[in-house]
Amino acid sequence: MIKAYEQIYKKIYHLVPELDKLEAGDGLKLKSKGFMDLNIDVLARGKDTSIIAMSHYYRHPSGDQVADPDMEIKIHHKSKMAEALSYQDSLGYRQVYPEEGLVNPQAKKDLNDFLNQWLNNIKGQGHKIEGDEGKDGRGR
Repeated sequence: MIKAYEQIYKKIYHLVPELDKLEAGDGLKLKSKGFMDLNIDVLARGKDTSIIAMSHYYRHPSGDQVADPDMEIKIHHKSKMAEALSYQDSLGYRQVYPEEGLVNPQAKKDLNDFLNQWLNNIKGQGHKIEGDEGKDGRGR
């Protein structure tokens, strides 16, 4: 499983090379013509870890914007690994760690497998940080 965490980390950093410089509250939008935008938001930032949310949004017939899928991912900066924490879509919600000290091994495998494949798809679709031409990666 460690190898999978390292692969996920590399794929996320391929999309957002300056992720370790982002602080809690920062957000990015990645675009690719013909595909839904990808949103990345930094939810928390510690000394050696960050928690990000990664999602696509679509317009529901009601007009509301709905995140689907929406994942929370923990980035371990020092060890260069990343792992899925949760997954949510219009059909449900799953967590790897449902309570402190507890792990759902099947969710851990399924969500990290999904995340790894989703990152492959995002890379294949050519998503790039919005306004990345000559800017610092945060649209500034």
